[in-house]
Amino acid sequence: MKIALMMENSQASKNAAILEQLNAAAGPLNHDVFNVGMSDENDHHLTYIHLGIMASLLLNSNAVDFVVSGCGTGQGAMMSLNAHPGVVCGYCLEPSDAFLFNQINNGNAIAMAFAKGFGWAAELNARYIFEKAFTGPRGEGYPVERKDPQVKNAGILNMVKAATMKNNYLDGLNAMDPALIKTAVSGERFQQCFFDHGKKPDLEAYVRSLL
Repeated sequence: MKIALMMENSQASKNAAILEQLNAAAGPLNHDVFNVGMSDENDHHLTYIHLGIMASLLLNSNAVDFVVSGCGTGQGAMMSLNAHPGVVCGYCLEPSDAFLFNQINNGNAIAMAFAKGFGWAAELNARYIFEKAFTGPRGEGYPVERKDPQVKNAGILNMVKAATMKNNYLDGLNAMDPALIKTAVSGERFQQCFFDHGKKPDLEAYVRSLL
């Protein structure tokens, strides 16, 4: 699995600590981690709005399989990511959230709170969240006897989201402020991940047209 970590400006100072825990959980599982957001407070400026654009481009181009995002509370990042087609983002404050999202909703992104409640042993909580998010099979249901209706409902929700976003994905991008998207794709690490691993030539051409 290819996993992208993206941090915005308010919590960029915690990037190294979160990246360390993500690597510690993902490495033994042979997952690849790409640190595509802000690495510190001096990096190019990103907000949680930019994170949604970045996540949607990476997931819709198949450059990555999963996105770890967040902001101060995690709420803004979750709303921003879920505003885009092809992104199903869960809100994770503790390991059980990640486990249940993995088993019941089987989405492709999580949003975490990197300020609210980020106190003593926060790095351990982050690691345990990542372990539950990426360990074992997905979509097994919880409790297990509820698997069939949970899988069915997750599929229905995806269809509802697709129905409410009838425009072509590129049409949606073109309807946004191009300066907003250009900022979102301006990071060197994001570009390396997107261009090296993306599988959608039309999206690659679109991003190159902005740079």
